[in-house]
Amino acid sequence: MRTKPKNKPGTALVVCTGNICRSPVGEVLLRHALAAQPEPLRSLKVASAGVAAMPSWPASEHSETVSRQAGLSLEGHRSRQLTQALVDDALAIYCMTEAHRLMILAGFERTDGKVFLWREFMPPEKTGDIADPYGGDLAEYERCRDEIMEALPSLTRHLRGLLQKQAPR
Repeated sequence: MRTKPKNKPGTALVVCTGNICRSPVGEVLLRHALAAQPEPLRSLKVASAGVAAMPSWPASEHSETVSRQAGLSLEGHRSRQLTQALVDDALAIYCMTEAHRLMILAGFERTDGKVFLWREFMPPEKTGDIADPYGGDLAEYERCRDEIMEALPSLTRHLRGLLQKQAPR
């Protein structure tokens, strides 16, 4: 069994289907949001993967565009399949849909209460899935990015709480 070293908090892992649209955008936006926080949030590793990803694909063109619009870059992003090693290393896994969460819970070991929906910590009227914009127009990708961005404060609070629980007492 692979375990994290005691001094390593783990990774905030963002998951969607193919790791070319939603999760890469979520990854760069969450990394950017955490960079503005005090330690240990600022140094928390953020990564992404897909439950059905084809390895080494670049982010979709529209995902790159909406990330650039937010002042961020997906240059160099390559898709990767979610693995047990990524699950084991995760402090928290944030899924774009309930279907992703169910696939992870059914298909991986040691998920021990660390699989959440991206919008899970928002007010009830704002929770729910983030629709896949794949194949859609730029406006669909912009809506997707905006829904992802809207959840960042709640995810930051959630991660802060998780890290506080890990801190030595």
